[in-house]
Amino acid sequence: MPETDDTLTVHVDADISAFRADMEEATRLARGFGAALTGAFESAALKGRSLGDVLRDLALRLSRLVLSAALRPLEQGLAAALGAAVQGALGFANGGVLTPFAAGGVVSQPSLFALGGGSGRGGLGLVGEAGPEAILPLRRGPDGRLGVAAQGGGAVHVTFNIQTPDVEGFRRARGQIAADLSRTVQRGVRNR
Repeated sequence: MPETDDTLTVHVDADISAFRADMEEATRLARGFGAALTGAFESAALKGRSLGDVLRDLALRLSRLVLSAALRPLEQGLAAALGAAVQGALGFANGGVLTPFAAGGVVSQPSLFALGGGSGRGGLGLVGEAGPEAILPLRRGPDGRLGVAAQGGGAVHVTFNIQTPDVEGFRRARGQIAADLSRTVQRGVRNR
């Protein structure tokens, strides 16, 4: 019986830009470590420094490298947050264009906005972080409650066309017309 070779080929498309950036950072750190090590041994061999001084200098250079690498993400995160906060607070997220939402609108990307409040304490809020968000203006209803107001509920016009050869036929149809009008109004009230 012939042997079968089961083969499965999977093609994977992936964004490796974050991995590539991490590898570049690791390469940079390795080069820095190598340069510090080389410099320390050169100092010992060529300049005649004592081994204790060389090792102390090496430890200092390596600790600076490690500290710099450890603080870089924090520094980048703080810089990004500060930049976004300034842009959001000053309204320069779109090149200085302020977008009023008094009539409503949609926020399609994460944006910072200034929090007001009657207490005088401001702050920043984030909108659109989980996808597009709708901004809806609120209005007080006749009962005093605050809610979203529907627009465009204009008047409803109902037209009855009656064709009759004489006035007496019209008088006989009045009851039917009133019943039709009543049913139309009830249907409109039920469906609003």
